[in-house]
Amino acid sequence: MSELKVQVGRRAFLKMAALSGVVGATSLMGSNSAVREATENELKEPFPGSKLVKTVCTTCSVGCGIIAEVQNGVWVRQEVAQDHPISHGSHCSKGIDSIDYIRTAKRVKHPLKKVNGKWKRISWDEAINEISEKMLKIRKESGPDATMFLGSAKMGTEQSYYFRKFAAFWGTNNIDHQARI
Repeated sequence: MSELKVQVGRRAFLKMAALSGVVGATSLMGSNSAVREATENELKEPFPGSKLVKTVCTTCSVGCGIIAEVQNGVWVRQEVAQDHPISHGSHCSKGIDSIDYIRTAKRVKHPLKKVNGKWKRISWDEAINEISEKMLKIRKESGPDATMFLGSAKMGTEQSYYFRKFAAFWGTNNIDHQARI
C-alpha cells in the first residue's frame, strides 16, 4: 500500500485552527452549565448592617456589572450582577478577585526598594527621583528606543492619549497595550 502524504499550508492551518476555536466557543455557549442562577443556599449571608450597591468593575475598561456589599462605607464583598447588559452574569478572574487585593494586608501601599536583600520603605520623592534618573541614564546611553511603554486596559481614552504623547515626547514609538500580550 502506498502512503498518502498530505501537506497543509500555513493559511489552511490557520483557517482550520480558527474554525476549531469557533466550534469550541459556540459549543460552550450552548451549554446550560456555563451560566446558571444561584440557589438560595449558595447565597452568602450578608454582613450585619450592610447594603448592596450596583456598580461596575474598574479592573479594565469593559465595565462588567457587579453588586458591591458595603458596610459602614467600606466595600467588603462583591457578587456578579446577573442582569447586567454587558457581562450577562459573568466575570473574569481579575475582576472577581480584585476585592481581595484591595483589602489584603499584603498590598503594597508605599514605595519599597530592595537594599542588601531586604525591602526598605522609601519616600515617594525618592522613588520618583531614582526612577527618573535611571530612565534618563538609559535614554542618554542607549537612545530613546531602548525603552518600551506598555499601556493598560485600566486606562481610559484620555489617559491612553497622554500615555502615547509621553512616549512620543520621550522619543520612541515603542508603545503597546497589555491586552495584546
